[in-house]
Amino acid sequence: MTDLEGKTALVTGSVQGIGLAVAKALAGAGARVAVHGLAAKAEAEAAVNEVRAAGAADVRVFHADMRDADAIGTMMAEIADWGGADILVNNAGIQKTVNLAEADAATWDAILSVNLSGAFHTMRLALPAMAQNGYGRVINIASVHGLVASVNKAPYVASKFGLVGLSRVAALEYAAQGSKQAGGVTVNCICPGWTETAIIEPQVQARAALFGGDRDKGVADLLAEKQPSHRTSDPAEIGALALWLCSPIAHNVTGTSIPVDGGWTAQ
Repeated sequence: MTDLEGKTALVTGSVQGIGLAVAKALAGAGARVAVHGLAAKAEAEAAVNEVRAAGAADVRVFHADMRDADAIGTMMAEIADWGGADILVNNAGIQKTVNLAEADAATWDAILSVNLSGAFHTMRLALPAMAQNGYGRVINIASVHGLVASVNKAPYVASKFGLVGLSRVAALEYAAQGSKQAGGVTVNCICPGWTETAIIEPQVQARAALFGGDRDKGVADLLAEKQPSHRTSDPAEIGALALWLCSPIAHNVTGTSIPVDGGWTAQ
């Protein structure tokens, strides 16, 4: 079992979906957790209650807009005052399916800002302190679309390929920090395939419409097209992998992009 007692984790985009599942997994190991998201008060409070119930030593909620570098800087300073982020999970992300000819500047800017620039700003502010402490974990929730492309997702694919590249650079720059005993500083990506989250729901509904609104048939059709296992992942499975990456035993796992995609990227 990974013991994160005394560690503080920031999980962006953690009021629902994969982010909430990761936050709960880290909480179960005893971490203090900074929950983050642009959510209504009731949704944020519900997430905090779930993370606390999972075992978090303490929980705070932050609402920084990941499109705003200054807001991110303020949030990171507040977390530094709280003890600093020993673990940073960049999960906040948005997606819009649109073909290249019809994608506009606003769509491009929004997706790149949240999915890529937001992670850049949290990483540049968190990693130096991790290096000083000899332990740190950056886990960026990328996507299979950080490894392979799909039509109608140019901004999203660009952001996720960029996130994989950014993570590899950071992994190299911090690879020698810390020690085996302390756990070192590692930077990795988790690349989920079809996972039961709100972000895929528009695609599910569009595919379900081809089958008279039958959601199960829509999901099955999506899976058959891309994911050889024909099974979706549960967000808790991503949380379990993130927790393992936080263990000192994973000190030499850095610069990787780990697919959780039922064989999608093996094809």
